[in-house]
Amino acid sequence: MKKVWKVISKILVWLVVIAAVSMMIFTIISVNTFDRKDRDLFGYKAFIVQSDSMAKTHFDAGDLILVEEVSIKEASKLKVGDIITYESQNTENYGEIITHMIGEVVHTESGRVGYRTYGTTTGTYDSNVVTPEFVLGVYSFSIPKLGYFFDFLKTTPGYIVCILVPFLLLIGYQGINCVRIFRLYKKEQMDELQAEKDAIAEERRKSEEMMAELLALKAQLAGQMPPEAPPADKPDEAPETEAPAENAEEEKEG
Repeated sequence: MKKVWKVISKILVWLVVIAAVSMMIFTIISVNTFDRKDRDLFGYKAFIVQSDSMAKTHFDAGDLILVEEVSIKEASKLKVGDIITYESQNTENYGEIITHMIGEVVHTESGRVGYRTYGTTTGTYDSNVVTPEFVLGVYSFSIPKLGYFFDFLKTTPGYIVCILVPFLLLIGYQGINCVRIFRLYKKEQMDELQAEKDAIAEERRKSEEMMAELLALKAQLAGQMPPEAPPADKPDEAPETEAPAENAEEEKEG
């Protein structure tokens, strides 16, 4: 079970890392690219749909749409039925980015081509004719409701939930890992020290046993040797004495 949990925890950590890094990348991309008419990503501009004016046929509010960028020359050759993204020149919503369908191709008083656009939900034409220089691109495809997510990422709660919290969790997890590794390291050091002490004690024990064996062997050898005889005492020699001169003369006269 420990091995299984270890594998699962590693997978979860990597998932959190990937999610946090992805959120950070997505946030940077969304802030610097989405809803920016002057920015594109690989030739596509990304916009978050704010209304349901095209909900009847193509995309709803909250969807993320990708629009293929076109040049002014290409924008001059569009046809009825194309869905274009353009910058509004209407005084009521000047500069607003709108994505609507071309309902009619017209020519202005100066002879330039223009387009009358409409939202498929209402079916009514927009106020102003769109000329090619204000066309930002042609609608390519949409990703449902992804725009809501990127809008949420741009907010403070979104940053906290999707970026800050995962990174704090990773920092906490790594901190716990560091403490665990440090404790394991200290335990290994203590185990090595104890092993050295045990080895020294074992060497001492063996030395004492060897010394005891040597002493026992010495005692055994000493017991097998015959006792050494003490040196024999020499007999005392009788001292030589001389007879007194008087006695000798008496014996001679007699």
